[in-house]
Amino acid sequence: MLDVKRNLTTMTDFYELTMSAGYLDEGYVDKIAVFDMFFRRVPDGGGYAVMAGLQQFIDAVDHLEFTDEDIEYLRSTKAFDEKFLTYLKNFQLHCNIWAIEEGMPIFPQEPIVTVEGPAIECQLLETLLLVTFNHQCLIATKANRIVRSAAGRPVMEFGARRAQGYDAAYFGARASYIGGCGSTSCVMAARDFGIPASGTMAHSWVQMFPTEYDAFKKYAEMYPDACVLLVDTYNVLRHGVPDAIKVFDEVLKPMGKRPKGIRIDSGDIAYLSKKARKMLDDAGFQDAVIAASNDLDEFLIHDLKMQGAAISSWGVGTNLITSKDCPSFGGVYKLAAIQNADGEFQPKIKISENIEKITNPGNKTIYRIYDKETGMLRADLICFADETFNTEEEDLLLFDPNATWKKTLLPGGTYTMRELLVPIFQHGECKYESPSVKEIAEFCRQEKKTLWDETKRLFNPHKVYVDLSQKLYDTKTKLLNEAHH
Repeated sequence: MLDVKRNLTTMTDFYELTMSAGYLDEGYVDKIAVFDMFFRRVPDGGGYAVMAGLQQFIDAVDHLEFTDEDIEYLRSTKAFDEKFLTYLKNFQLHCNIWAIEEGMPIFPQEPIVTVEGPAIECQLLETLLLVTFNHQCLIATKANRIVRSAAGRPVMEFGARRAQGYDAAYFGARASYIGGCGSTSCVMAARDFGIPASGTMAHSWVQMFPTEYDAFKKYAEMYPDACVLLVDTYNVLRHGVPDAIKVFDEVLKPMGKRPKGIRIDSGDIAYLSKKARKMLDDAGFQDAVIAASNDLDEFLIHDLKMQGAAISSWGVGTNLITSKDCPSFGGVYKLAAIQNADGEFQPKIKISENIEKITNPGNKTIYRIYDKETGMLRADLICFADETFNTEEEDLLLFDPNATWKKTLLPGGTYTMRELLVPIFQHGECKYESPSVKEIAEFCRQEKKTLWDETKRLFNPHKVYVDLSQKLYDTKTKLLNEAHH
């Protein structure tokens, strides 16, 4: 398998090292800071994203170490003094890290990972953290949109050969499965993560034989229990489907086997699939599936279904594994607080003329709020980490932090709250055991059931509100006002 235990300590941007050297020189080696990772927009204009990548981040953090080769390289840049290089050589992680669990639906502006610890350590984790979560959250979210568009019909991830490198193919398959795909064509990912493997043949198989019939016949003889034939190498309706039916009759039937079906990889899939469906049904193979591939995404699948395409399952490659129409998740990592001499956290805020780039200050956590009667999600609430709520007796006033006149009052006893950030590392030691990828995928399926259908629309989905507690909102307002004095 890919070496997930490899040392990724220098998977960092150079400025994180120069800043860290400055912190050390300033005497900030023990200065405690809090950083949050969050994202500003859901990819593709969707209603929510999907959390993924936590296990890979844990694996990387567990193996942080500046090797002699790393130190020698950094020395050769002539950017760092020996004091800082000695610090790196003896580097040990002391941070506390919290994160939202993989498979959970997530929304813009809320912290999905929080890191608390010595400022240098927090800073050195930035790129490693972002590259891990930005990739897998992106692909899991894209896969989830495609799976929702397929509306219960299986989606196979076929993207390995189109991914941007080995890691993208391998971990992209993992993220796709978490997002809802039923299988992957990537053998390494299937083996290592316990994901069902899928795949049949390429056009080269058909071209290799004297005739299409010969190619189908040989494949049926070799794989009688999983016979799916690719019928578009030459002509789907004139040769491909008739030859497939002939092989089903002459090879599989005498074995007492039923064919799995056919796959169409080009042409007008809506038209061809409907014609092929009738041909298969008329031949007595009503149970044979028709799989489709060929540059599919959630929008094309949606349109093909609207046209009545007779497709039983979908193979999605390039547009899924690259998230082609939105290739960046856009997660950021920002300072939220520093600890003063009294041990209290002093909130820090980044201000911008762009409203969505103004950060939420302070040492925070998130609560997901559900309707007590239905179990459906009402909102997410960002608050300070030490805030408490009495859900049985206290009314909860929710309001949009940007449009404060939008308010909802939840009477006590009508709602429940669940803290989303769970402890991952305590004082540099991992305290969290990741579920299997199959368990994460099932967790994702269950959590999606708490979302309203309006939030799951492909087009113009309902926005789930991420609100601020009154205390956090007041603090943010105060800092904004002070910045203009």
